[in-house]
Amino acid sequence: MFHQPAFMLHYSICSPENWLTPNDWWDIFRHAKLSHIQLTQYAHNSMVQITRYEELTWTEVADLPRDLPFVLPLGDGYDEQQIAQALGVDYFCLLPALPYGWQGSVVAVSPSMLKRVVAGIFSGPTEEGFTRQVVVHAGDEDLASPGIRQIKLTRQSSMSPELAATPQRVILIPCGHTEQHGYHLPLNTDTIIINAIASGVVQAIPDEAEMLPTLPYGVSMYRSSFAGTMNMTGRVFEDFLLEVLEALIARKPERFYLMSGHGGNCSFLHTVVKYIGDRHRHVFAATTWLHTSGHLGLPSIQQHRKSKLGGMGHACELETAYLLHLRPDLCKMERVVDETDFISTQNYYMDWVEGGMLILSHPWEDDTLTGAYGAGSVATAENGERWLKVAIQEKIDHVREIHEQACRRLAKREELGARWGK
Repeated sequence: MFHQPAFMLHYSICSPENWLTPNDWWDIFRHAKLSHIQLTQYAHNSMVQITRYEELTWTEVADLPRDLPFVLPLGDGYDEQQIAQALGVDYFCLLPALPYGWQGSVVAVSPSMLKRVVAGIFSGPTEEGFTRQVVVHAGDEDLASPGIRQIKLTRQSSMSPELAATPQRVILIPCGHTEQHGYHLPLNTDTIIINAIASGVVQAIPDEAEMLPTLPYGVSMYRSSFAGTMNMTGRVFEDFLLEVLEALIARKPERFYLMSGHGGNCSFLHTVVKYIGDRHRHVFAATTWLHTSGHLGLPSIQQHRKSKLGGMGHACELETAYLLHLRPDLCKMERVVDETDFISTQNYYMDWVEGGMLILSHPWEDDTLTGAYGAGSVATAENGERWLKVAIQEKIDHVREIHEQACRRLAKREELGARWGK
């Protein structure tokens, strides 16, 4: 059972330039209780109402009608009018696009793996009672399965990036997620943050690093606690990334950095790094705990934070500060609720870097009623900008350390010659 919002959501339609007729607006509202941001996407020159899933909060997802079509596009560039026509509707919910893994993307996996990924992404909405799941793509793959319809459309345009995939650059693989972030932050919070950090690294050192598009789906083991949270599942997440790495390695790159914007991804990324290193002894793959948590991030957090220990966990001061800087339009600060009453002991407590020697599994509801761990109310855009710069530099240092490790180890292997590996 999902938690219900602890307040009634009242929305006003207050932009005359976007008004249709009162009956038109009532029809929109009747089909989906959306905020002003989503409502105004139904402009007077469009016949299709699009709900951008990733920009909602979990309470808004909880209020969506269960027969609202959920559309997962493989890549970008599809005509939304054509999607609506194929569905026979004038409204649907658009999920974050899967940026790679499909035919024609920057890196593809096997059709069977892709089908598992699609099924994993839709498992969350299905469990929540949404009945119309649709995958849209332009490839030859057969991705239909029980409960999942496929629509094949031609992509009108594409922003698919190019990848040099050479041994001279570390390939960044940023992994975000689509999950609840309390009453005040959008579902794509983790994706926005880690994408900004990875993009900042590549912009700063383009000769040393390049990146895959940020993956907006990961793993949440507490998915049933709050509406809106996706869960690809750990096994599918690991297997997908392993196939991605195998496909990239076949193109000769040797250095990878799997970067996580979501705590639930971290242990699985650790496993992926270990597996790929065991399979390919010439490959140098690395991962870490969350961003802003290392030799530069932690000192900056300790110096500038306004909350006490426990104020930085999830939908917290740190993540809220990032969003206030990067996407203030998606922050609903009037709804923020601080929750810092985490059940803490000497060897287990919650802050940005989870503390103590113990790793415990417990329901989130033990410690939060809103989905937040921490004190988002004290966040500032100024700190968000400051911490973003620090996080980018921290990752730049990591990239250069990966290069150093690779160069020194390759030199040692050459020096050892036939003795190496025996």
